[in-house]
Formats: sequence, C-alpha cells, structure tokens
Amino acid sequence: MRSSRNNFATSTKYRFRKNALAIACVAFGVLGPQQIPSAWADFRACNKTESTVNIAIGYRDGVDWITEGWWTIEKNTCDTMFSGDLASRYYYLYAVQTDQNGEWDGKAYMCVRQKKFTIRGIEDCVARGYERTGFFEIDTGEQSSWTVQLTEPVEQGTGGR
Repeated sequence: MRSSRNNFATSTKYRFRKNALAIACVAFGVLGPQQIPSAWADFRACNKTESTVNIAIGYRDGVDWITEGWWTIEKNTCDTMFSGDLASRYYYLYAVQTDQNGEWDGKAYMCVRQKKFTIRGIEDCVARGYERTGFFEIDTGEQSSWTVQLTEPVEQGTGGR
C-alpha cells in the first residue's frame, strides 16, 4: 500500500539540477526484523533538514521501471513510501528542498514531472513529455524494511593551516 503523495511546484520556476546546493551527507538507516515487527516493514524517508523536501522514487516492478512522486515531507519528520515488506532490492531516490535549492540526486536517470506522477519506463523521457533527472541508488540488501535519512549539507569552508 502506498501513502498519499502531494503535488509540488517551486514558487518561481521549476528546477532540478541547475545551481543546486551540494548535498554532502545522506545517511541510510536500516532496521532489521528483530528490531521491528514485520507489520511495520516498509520503505520510509526521514527529512532531518530544516526545509520541506519533495521526493520521487524509482524501482523495478518485475516487468518495467516505475518512477513515482511526489511525497512531500515536512522538516524533521518521516513518511512511508511503501508499506509492507520490500518488493525490490534496489530503489532509486531523488529529493529536492523546496526553499533552499538543495537536492539529493545521482547518476541513475529516470523520468519525472512537476505534478504527482506514476511513470512506466525510463527511456525517452523528454520525447514522452517528461523531465529526465538523476536518482541515487539504494541497495537494501535482503532487508524487509529500509529508512533513508536526508540530512543538511555539510558546510565546506575555505580551509587553512
């Protein structure tokens, strides 16, 4: 069962990768079956930032690639993307902060759009009327539950001696 998803649009213009804030730290937390009842097994994301975050997720359904979005997660809260045991070992995630231009992305390119979506297939995104953006890979191993922690970027100083 999937949780409800929300539409999103940025206030001035739609942006994915342009001038993005470098996001240096994404921590993954895993809860094993001995730590959590199987009825609670799911795929969750926790927003540990001071901004609202919009999330899209990609996965293989056994036949084709599927991308879905958007889940809106308020600051310092968590949300469940998929309830029940994980159906796939690999998931792909793209997230963007709504007010600070930060993003969590990667090199696995998939289709997205501004409004709420479920898209089958990852080929020819632009030709089919979608945006193409990079997702980062999450290897859940053999876990039945997984939680992704989205954290604030690490400040990068100028250094010195």
